Amino acid sequence: MRAVITVIGKDMVGIVAKVSAICAEKQVNITEVTQSVLQDVFAMIMLIDISNMKTPLSELTDEMNKLGDEIGVKIHVMHESVFDSMHRV
Repeated sequence: MRAVITVIGKDMVGIVAKVSAICAEKQVNITEVTQSVLQDVFAMIMLIDISNMKTPLSELTDEMNKLGDEIGVKIHVMHESVFDSMHRV
């Protein structure tokens, strides 16, 4: 099973490291990542494998939301089924 994490906000040192650390704690594998800094705005998309995660996706979402609040960025976690349902129009 896969999910997508997006991060948007003011650029600062350590964003990738902090998001990655939570993924590692939850046994989430980051399979692809792209990130850009547009002037001083940081934008990242991570494709993650949640097959080995031992906790519900909602717990990962809650931790990412908490991290986002702490460092002043918006972090969103979406299960791949959200994208699958978008193609069934």
